[in-house]
Amino acid sequence: SHDHGTRAEIEQRAIDAEGPEVIDERFAKGLLSALEDKGIISADELRQAVEQAEASGSVLNGAKIIVKAWRDPAFKHRLVEDANSALRELGLEASNPHAATKLVAVCNTNEVHNIVCCTLCSCYPTGLLGPSPSWYKSRSYRSRVVREPRAVLKEFGTEIPQGCSVQVYDSTADCRYMVIPTPPENISDATDEELLQTITRDMLIGVKR
Repeated sequence: SHDHGTRAEIEQRAIDAEGPEVIDERFAKGLLSALEDKGIISADELRQAVEQAEASGSVLNGAKIIVKAWRDPAFKHRLVEDANSALRELGLEASNPHAATKLVAVCNTNEVHNIVCCTLCSCYPTGLLGPSPSWYKSRSYRSRVVREPRAVLKEFGTEIPQGCSVQVYDSTADCRYMVIPTPPENISDATDEELLQTITRDMLIGVKR
């Protein structure tokens, strides 16, 4: 099979495809450089902090929702009909701390594969998935995924059969999306903890199946 490279290589290619830096990016890099020069934080410490945040409970929140949907068809129906209300059943909120946000849950099936983006910036359900990855915010991903989603998915190592259509959902400031992946075949033999370990952030964005 074709080697698409490691996740780090894939993400770096997306960032490299950005083109010239904009002023905000130069400011952010300058601020980070100043903090490093003064010994306030190192690049490794910043990377570790980001990795810890991405592996924190907020990522687990999304996985818990999916396991509940896999186990409970009635909950899955409520999640698709009104995700905000369904999440409150689990003591979770889809809205961000600053403004009311609508969450829409979309189901992958054998006929449809869903993928999420934000063409304008980086709108994303951070409370459920953790901090958005750098490639999600890149101009390369945001512009290409709506035009050539199959090609983008292939770069993530995800091949979509020709008989399966690809639906792209564009997030906004007041509406975010989360993908409900198809459950594994052996779901009845697995514990909730085992199922949680199979669910990744990338699956809930839709770049993985």
